[in-house]
Amino acid sequence: MKEILKLNEISSKVNDILTADKYTVSTDCKNPEAIILRSFSMHEYDMPQSVIAVARAGAGVNNIPLDKMTEKGVCVFNTPGANANAVKELVLFALLLASRRLYEGICWTQHLEKNGEVNKQVEKGKKAFVGQEIYGKTLGIIGLGAIGKLVANAVLALGMKVIAYDPFVKSTDLNIELTEDINEVYKNSDYITLHVPATPETKNSINKDTIAMMKDGVNIINLARAELVNNSDIKEALASKKVGKYVTDLPCDEILGVENLITIPHLGASTGEAEDNCAVMAANQLKDYLENGNIVNSVNFPKLQAARSGKCRITVVSNDLDNAVSQVSVLVNKNLKAITSATRGNICYIIADLEEEIDNATLESIKAISVKVRVL
Repeated sequence: MKEILKLNEISSKVNDILTADKYTVSTDCKNPEAIILRSFSMHEYDMPQSVIAVARAGAGVNNIPLDKMTEKGVCVFNTPGANANAVKELVLFALLLASRRLYEGICWTQHLEKNGEVNKQVEKGKKAFVGQEIYGKTLGIIGLGAIGKLVANAVLALGMKVIAYDPFVKSTDLNIELTEDINEVYKNSDYITLHVPATPETKNSINKDTIAMMKDGVNIINLARAELVNNSDIKEALASKKVGKYVTDLPCDEILGVENLITIPHLGASTGEAEDNCAVMAANQLKDYLENGNIVNSVNFPKLQAARSGKCRITVVSNDLDNAVSQVSVLVNKNLKAITSATRGNICYIIADLEEEIDNATLESIKAISVKVRVL
């Protein structure tokens, strides 16, 4: 029976995949083979030595110390695209929040005097909440992954124009302008929405210099990562009216209570459907890795899948990029039926299928030259 430790509450749909005949999924495991989590921070977590895989039910993995996991030979998975529709819908809501002064108007109506003449107060006061339509405006999308593509399709249907930048996307069948120069997005957009991870290259990418390139009154939406936007610079731009509205799903002390800065309590993936989708994807990836050694959607190990072709399968994690495959091949010698490998960073991952069960002496020899070895 394989033990899976939950560090957060996860959709019960994981139990449809990690079934009770093979798995125990609980918040209290003594020797878990794998961990499944959402937002729990593992940076100070004392992880059991038995763990060989971690699955994040979501796209971002900033709560997981990837270097430490890689050093220990622990494969880390995420679930890109599983919550994309939920985030797309929140982007549409954020576009309207930035355009129509809906939030301000709703707050105002909650404090109207209850004197039997609310309708008169509404008609007199509503002119303070005049907004603009998004139809015909240009949305700049930075990051054209699963979420960015859904957003593009949705706003095209609403009559917006789209200019997009993604250094990893060279062509698209979407009816949009795809530019290789991110500055073109800054210069030509009425609205800008961010859909990229936080990396050294993207951190503080929205700052006083990039804002200076933008149209006066531009509206910026950040449902991705707080680090993408320099808080001091965005507040200054809001005060000067260079930026009309900043809508973010990532509130912090520094930006609360700022005029024209709308904070949402990190609700991008907070739908029942998204939580189910993320849990199912994470569970399927864990199951295939634990049972077959196959890797899909790992953020620190290479992608590698192979159909079983022998009586016994071994998987090997090695730091020897040049010699690991040949060393394993020599050690299993005539017992080898098939072998495949892939590398990522300083990790070489090997799947080897054997004609017969591996003997202990050979197994110990492979362990001596590897970070982690499993017999499946």
